Amino acid sequence: MKQDEESRLDALYQLNLLDTPPSASFDRITRMASQIFNLPSAAVSLTDRDRQWFKSRVGVEATHMPRLKAPCAQVVSTGEAVVIPDLLAEVYYADSTLAGTGARFYAGVPLVTREGFGLGSLCVVGPEPRTVSDAEMTGLLDLADMVMSQIEMQHAFGRVDPLSGFPNRTQFLDDLEDLGRDTPGQRRYAVLLDLARNDQLSNGLRVIGPSFADDMVQDAARTLRAALGAGRIAYHVAATQFAFLSPPEPDRDAYLELIGSMLSNAQSGSRVRYAMTTAIGVTPVILGETSSRDVLRTAYSAAQDARASEHAVGLYAPSEDRVHTRKFALLNNFGAALDEPDQLRLVFQPRIELASGQCIGAEALLRWRHPILGELSPAEFIPIIEQTSLAKPATAWVLDAAMQQRAAWQREGFDLQLSINVSAANLEESDFAQQVQLYLLKHRLRPEAIELEVTESAVMENGGRAMAQLRALNAAGVSLAIDDFGTGYSSLAYLQRLPARVVKIDQSFVRNLAEDERERALVRSMVTLSHDLGYRVVAEGVETAAAAAILADMGCEEVQGYYFARPMEVTDFWQWLVAQRSPSRRTNAAA
Repeated sequence: MKQDEESRLDALYQLNLLDTPPSASFDRITRMASQIFNLPSAAVSLTDRDRQWFKSRVGVEATHMPRLKAPCAQVVSTGEAVVIPDLLAEVYYADSTLAGTGARFYAGVPLVTREGFGLGSLCVVGPEPRTVSDAEMTGLLDLADMVMSQIEMQHAFGRVDPLSGFPNRTQFLDDLEDLGRDTPGQRRYAVLLDLARNDQLSNGLRVIGPSFADDMVQDAARTLRAALGAGRIAYHVAATQFAFLSPPEPDRDAYLELIGSMLSNAQSGSRVRYAMTTAIGVTPVILGETSSRDVLRTAYSAAQDARASEHAVGLYAPSEDRVHTRKFALLNNFGAALDEPDQLRLVFQPRIELASGQCIGAEALLRWRHPILGELSPAEFIPIIEQTSLAKPATAWVLDAAMQQRAAWQREGFDLQLSINVSAANLEESDFAQQVQLYLLKHRLRPEAIELEVTESAVMENGGRAMAQLRALNAAGVSLAIDDFGTGYSSLAYLQRLPARVVKIDQSFVRNLAEDERERALVRSMVTLSHDLGYRVVAEGVETAAAAAILADMGCEEVQGYYFARPMEVTDFWQWLVAQRSPSRRTNAAA
């Protein structure tokens, strides 16, 4: 049973049972409970935030009593039946409100929703100490199920969507459970029809208003009724999503073809068909074995995979689902990692000046050692983070840690520039430039001690606001670099306006430089263009001496890459830096 108290209370309040008039249907069940135990008192007790309120009661004068030291509250908190043979013999309950009424015996069983939230208990109370038999407890549990059925019946009117006229998601889940009991092991397919992408819905609502979605839903409902025919049920499971089950044991390929035809009809019959992109997800179901909640999740996953492919109908693929599940888990885990002292760290890759062969800077790179999954590739977790609200706190963590390390090197007499990557989300912050300056003040660093790297795409995503932040940083003396140059889509006009002074040519253009004449021509053009616009050029991904020589001949000022050094842990980088700057090494380099 779910134990989150606020969620449990929310589930209770949504049922609108508290402080409602007595109900004969509940009272009949309560009377049966007292008769089974041959006791004068019984109640349907609902556990509110600070009280036990009785929806139905027999032999109980009060309509409610405090939750504190109420045995019914113990039933809710444990999710299990509670039997107290003698309240006065229990230290905790001896001075309780219930014991003060003269009660000595208590037995209660939980009232639990299908979603697993405990509402309260069905309980019986007696004036004398006693025990219970197995038959009595079985009867009490059966009656508790009847109470929950009655609650659900009272709210059955909320199981039909008024717009489409179809049963809703709750009914779909219940019907799946019923089919699992009636025909266990039967194989079917669950189909989810997702009418439009989120951005299409947003645009339609903005331009047309609520009628945009209403028309879409009503058109789809008419198409589904006609396609499924008499005796088949479709369910309205989300705002613009419908679900239904295939006939038993269908042929997979033939059924997928049939579903594709249904999709074409649904699109052609819609009044807003040109403003929507419909997708269908299909997932296999073994009745009685497949979790009802997994059915909608996997069908939705298949529909989203279908959107990303050339086909509009997608069959659930466990391998793809595992990928999405892992991404979601990493996203959740990263938030916690920001607060842990030993999961996140920085490594450092040197930047080498080609003319002197000396390290004149380094790039700070984020690394994550997951407590269960171990070392994670930044290529896996950084793209996930950059698309979420975690991008901002992640950059804040990196800025703080990087500047702290830069200050430590400065105290040791090494005055090299440290490059830090910034995401598109950071450039959307109206006070990002101020935040950077505060970190500089915190660590007592000059603005030129760091360089912020931004991609072309990050600037283009929100040109006006991003440009304002970059100008503010430049005015404060912070160096700026265009990262992954050549892979974005910025225009020459943007390159002229950017207050950056460094261009970093992406490693994808450098990797095959020695073998590919076209790559050399392209990189040569990039270097020439960057110099003409006043930029200093850094080439990433230099892995061979030949590539380094070619770049030097082109006039490229700096390089990064495995040929010179891989990203290193802070201790290893320090040792490498000391050795690289030793007099003997400089003498050898000169010779």
